[in-house]
Amino acid sequence: MNTKNLTDALAEVRDLIIKESKENLIAVKKGGGALEKSIKGTPVTSESDTLTFQILMEDYATFVDKGVSGTKQKYDTPYSYKDKMPPPSSLDKWIVRKGIAPRDEQGRFMTRKTLQFLIARSIFTKGIKPSLFYTEPYHKYLKNISKRLQKSYRIDVKDFTEFIIKKNNGKN
Repeated sequence: MNTKNLTDALAEVRDLIIKESKENLIAVKKGGGALEKSIKGTPVTSESDTLTFQILMEDYATFVDKGVSGTKQKYDTPYSYKDKMPPPSSLDKWIVRKGIAPRDEQGRFMTRKTLQFLIARSIFTKGIKPSLFYTEPYHKYLKNISKRLQKSYRIDVKDFTEFIIKKNNGKN
């Protein structure tokens, strides 16, 4: 049976989740950067009578979405820093991209290594506030998907039935 309408409906939902996730990420993080660029969907495929697709993104997206509790500030999240700080060097590109260049008490620019350490320590103690950039659109569209899929499936069944009737009428 041709499932074009059902496949199109799933692709539309996938695209809406991706679009809104990127918009949320840009709004929350004031520019999505590498994470925003990494959000992509796979084509809807049929495997063993099941239609599937995936939404792919950087591995750390889960921590940005769900948040991470720090050692002093806690969030409702399954993730937390306990005894290991995020690696300061992982913040280097972000610091450059954001143009962060603070000065010390004497008015001198801080070295990037110092800045990386201070930001990593802040993340370690304060954590990362949950952004729900992906969770909110996912639940929003998942909640309303059944009606959309029922309608699409009905159209596919109707088209299939009409095809079978035409095929059988042609044999008489």
